[in-house]
Amino acid sequence: MTWISIFTGKSGFAASSTAEDVTKGVDGTGLTAIVTGATSGIGLETARVLALRGVHVVMPVRNLESGKKVKESIVEKIPNAKIDVMELDISSQESVRQFASQYCSKGYPLNILILNAGIMSPPFSLSKDNIELQFATNHVGNFLLTNLLLDTMKKTVKESGKEGRIVILSSEIHRMTYKEGIRFDKINDEKSYSAFSAYGQSKLANALHAKELTRRFQEEGVKITANAVHPGVIATNLARNGGFNAFFYGVFNRILKNIPQGTATTCYVALNPQVEGVSGEYFADSNLGKASKHAQDAELAKKLWDFSLNLTKSN
Repeated sequence: MTWISIFTGKSGFAASSTAEDVTKGVDGTGLTAIVTGATSGIGLETARVLALRGVHVVMPVRNLESGKKVKESIVEKIPNAKIDVMELDISSQESVRQFASQYCSKGYPLNILILNAGIMSPPFSLSKDNIELQFATNHVGNFLLTNLLLDTMKKTVKESGKEGRIVILSSEIHRMTYKEGIRFDKINDEKSYSAFSAYGQSKLANALHAKELTRRFQEEGVKITANAVHPGVIATNLARNGGFNAFFYGVFNRILKNIPQGTATTCYVALNPQVEGVSGEYFADSNLGKASKHAQDAELAKKLWDFSLNLTKSN
């Protein structure tokens, strides 16, 4: 065991707690969840553990064949698992709109939305919508997907009487963004692009997204929560872009969380009854954490919302 397992927080869980630990005794039967990025790493483990707890899991994936293989691997071990696989490229607004339309046409309810898919520190490039790829993938796609599914979630809450939960994967790297936080006027500036700072910017956007969603839900009186989570430093394929990431993961491999531990905070916020009614917060190690000053800035959250609306408006 490493030092990460020593400290237990107010929730009764620690960095060493696994997703199964934090959801033990929770019955998710009757709930439906969307988990993006579920073909590998913590996304896959999130889907598996939610299915284990009886949740109907919908997996939006870029590669349908990979998604079907993941479904088969889960069902093989959990025969009663209820899993559906649908196509989605979160970096493409057209794909997000197609997925949301297909999801709604199926008549599925939506209790839990877990925005897990993401990329980390690639060389500068633009998405299909001409937005810097990390910002497009890690924030804009999630923002659009959430907005397109909100009516479905609100309807589910009204009909079921159960709280809806939105869980957005952020990171402690949100503290290491550009000095201005979100560079609204330089999102696509290749000359000043820093792969690591741009990743931090996108993760800050995730935390701000949860904050502004919460303000809007509370204003409407809607029983839906939105929280950002830091999964921990985990050995996953996010390091596939090499360079700094590969070096970092190589040096610190001995103190990294494993995937079941890294998935715990997501599953805790998604399912654990301790989190009922808690919204607009930042969680780490299955406990309440404290986000950066930028992430707590309500005006910045509102500005990001308006900026994101403009980026996602239909042509």
